[in-house]
Amino acid sequence: MTDPGSGTGPGSFMNQEIDGAIMAKIKVRPLDDRVLVRPEEAEEKTAGGIVLPDTAKEKPARGEVIAVGIGKLLESGTRVPMSLKVGDRVIYGKYSGSEIKIEGVAHNILRETEVLAVLD
Repeated sequence: MTDPGSGTGPGSFMNQEIDGAIMAKIKVRPLDDRVLVRPEEAEEKTAGGIVLPDTAKEKPARGEVIAVGIGKLLESGTRVPMSLKVGDRVIYGKYSGSEIKIEGVAHNILRETEVLAVLD
């Protein structure tokens, strides 16, 4: 095993491909057809300029793909490649996936099928 700070091992902080999964400056590697998404910040003001308290902010359903798995494994043993890539901005269901915290920052782990659209 290599030093995590060297950029050459599974715990590396640098962009790299590990066993087909693409990592981007984090220590989490999604499995199979899952993606790690960092949600965009919730709106702090309404269209009319009213400042919203934290409890009234709507949960964001958009974010940036931070890491992707290697693809879904079919019963036949073949693997379907991922159509999402690191850096894609996506829209997903409001209550999709699982929310986790990485170094104090909220992220969502979703299946690729839970992503509704990619923003260009």
